[in-house]
Amino acid sequence: MLKRINTIDSEIKNDLFVIPNNEKINVAVELILANEKLVFQIQEQKKRDSELIVITDQLAFQNQEKQKLSAKLIIAEKEIGHQNKEKEKRASELLIANKELAFQNLEKEKRATELIIANKKLIFQNQEKEKRAAELILANKNLVFQNQEKEKRAAELIIANKELAFQNQEKEKRAIQLLNAISELNIAEEYQKEYIIGLEKLMFMTSHKLRQPVTNILGISFILDQSSNSKQ
Repeated sequence: MLKRINTIDSEIKNDLFVIPNNEKINVAVELILANEKLVFQIQEQKKRDSELIVITDQLAFQNQEKQKLSAKLIIAEKEIGHQNKEKEKRASELLIANKELAFQNLEKEKRATELIIANKKLIFQNQEKEKRAAELILANKNLVFQNQEKEKRAAELIIANKELAFQNQEKEKRAIQLLNAISELNIAEEYQKEYIIGLEKLMFMTSHKLRQPVTNILGISFILDQSSNSKQ
């Protein structure tokens, strides 16, 4: 680029010898400005070249990184393919597991309904047990009361047995006394029978031998009273 600039300067100098002075000055100014612009452009070009070198380096690094990433992506795609196959296996296993889980849920629902029925039966049985327990408590209270009454009755029976034994002893005594009294009564009855026989004989004698003549006399006197004023 500098060589090109030098050749351009030599060509400009050669042309200056041909051009008049006023025009030479204008051309020289323009050439100076053009050279400054060209130098500035060359500097900018150098900057761009250095920037392009940096960018190419960055692009090369990025390409290397892209190659690494592509290699990683290939490995990742292989792993994803393997994972997809594993996911498909897992999906099929999950379908089977879901079917088994649905069957188990049905069985659980059946068991739950059976448990609900069993719980209702158990609640009913517990209520019946509570009723039976309350009845047993009342029965136990009644039994305790009855046992107390039985103890009272037993104590009363003991006392009554003692009294009965005493009464039996008294009865035996009374029986002996009654036997003695009966024997005495038998003797008295014998005397009474003999006395009654004597009285009957006496009454027979008074009614037939004594009373009959008296009745005859009374009858005759009654007839006499009735016939005292009659013509007969």
